[in-house]
Amino acid sequence: MKLPARTALRLSILLPVLLSSALVAEESKLFEVLPDKLEDPKGKKMEATQLEGKYVGLYFSAGWCPPCRAFTPHLVDFRNEHADDFEVVFVSFDKSNTEKQHYIRKNEMPWPSIPGAGRRDAKNLSQMFQVQGLPTLVVIAPDGEVVSLTGRTDVMSHPETALETWKKAKQS
Repeated sequence: MKLPARTALRLSILLPVLLSSALVAEESKLFEVLPDKLEDPKGKKMEATQLEGKYVGLYFSAGWCPPCRAFTPHLVDFRNEHADDFEVVFVSFDKSNTEKQHYIRKNEMPWPSIPGAGRRDAKNLSQMFQVQGLPTLVVIAPDGEVVSLTGRTDVMSHPETALETWKKAKQS
């Protein structure tokens, strides 16, 4: 059966959007999307499973990005205040590992990161979660469900209730 041109055009526009939304829902199990090994702030390897039981914010950022440099101190404070329930994983778009490590040290980022800088893992994660720009904070519940694609806005606009908002989103 041949579809009318207008219907075919609508499907060609909507189908990728619907499929990508399903992809985010299907593939967002945290330990399925993260590499097995992460790096601690000093670059030492650590197991991703150390994040079990926590809400995790995938932080897409880079030291060369002025909005990232402005947001990072707020995220450090937020994470430190909620470290029992919330952890960040830095997904670096820096141009080199040296630049990434400088950004981590300068901002005293206490969280793990995806190994390397601007590598395929970072690009794949940004595509999976439809990251449109830097900085972006995608928040994932302990069971791997995405609870916020707008974590940066949540942390900036209502840091005192952001974690509770994400927990309530999970209960819905």
